[in-house]
Amino acid sequence: MRVYNLNGRRDNKYKARIKILVHETGTEELTRQVETEWLALKNSDLKLPQTDVDAIDSYFRPPHLPQRPEGWSALAAARKADHSFAAWVDQNVTPHKNPDYGVVTISLKPIGGIPGDATDAQMDLVADIAEQFSQDEIRVSHEQNLILPHVAIADLRIVYDLLLTDGLATANAGLITDIIACPGLDYCALATARSIPVAQRISERFASAERQADIGELKLKISGCINACGHHHVGHIGILGVEKKGEELYQISLGGSGDEVCTIGDITGRGFSSEDIVDAIETIVDRYLEIRTDKEETFLATYRRLGAAPFKDALYSEAANAA
Repeated sequence: MRVYNLNGRRDNKYKARIKILVHETGTEELTRQVETEWLALKNSDLKLPQTDVDAIDSYFRPPHLPQRPEGWSALAAARKADHSFAAWVDQNVTPHKNPDYGVVTISLKPIGGIPGDATDAQMDLVADIAEQFSQDEIRVSHEQNLILPHVAIADLRIVYDLLLTDGLATANAGLITDIIACPGLDYCALATARSIPVAQRISERFASAERQADIGELKLKISGCINACGHHHVGHIGILGVEKKGEELYQISLGGSGDEVCTIGDITGRGFSSEDIVDAIETIVDRYLEIRTDKEETFLATYRRLGAAPFKDALYSEAANAA
């Protein structure tokens, strides 16, 4: 951060990004500068005293979680009685270090909604749930969702019912409608295209829970300008909105990933208009469903196996036919 602060672009707000500094300086030179700065700083007055380190360790110490094995039989019965609850558990609850607990993702991506938005009433509800059922802790994920990190398996049904009362029980974490989108042209002075309406229309196109489940894990990310606040570079499907001759145009990239095997998506080709972008995304998804080996092969795995060619063929042959 110090190297970026010293050398980053201040003459152009569109280039005031660390990725621009990396590109213009080169990774080797930037690494050298960072290492030099670190050597000068690490034993200086900026080094935290041990008492501060201990205080930080204490603050982030995991809470004491009593064993609650009785939850598993209740969960099995509740899943059997309610398909919607079972789908929510499968999609939005992940394992905890303590086997009697789960990590709950509260999706802020209702079908047709604005990604990441929550009302004051919804936030009050989440705060009350966290206080009672998650050791008084809420986390915010980079995917624009909320996380309850310590929920007992025995309490999952209660938490789900409470979330359901205010539209917070959408079972789509990690699916195609769990879209990351920047504010775009509607709210951002830097944006060159809209993001939110595109996200809403894609969400509505893939609203069917059965269809989302059939598609499986698919991370779709949208940015309204090259600054990439929507992380489109690392989306399994990424959408970049740009302005061209006074009109909004949307460029698609495929195969990106922000996980442990990080990759930058490949640009498919020419962009699509606002009217055509949702159809283009559906074309990509339909081609994936046609060429995957089986339901267990994710979109990203299929793309890494076959590359861009089958998707480009579907996108641009269909566009040509439509024209």
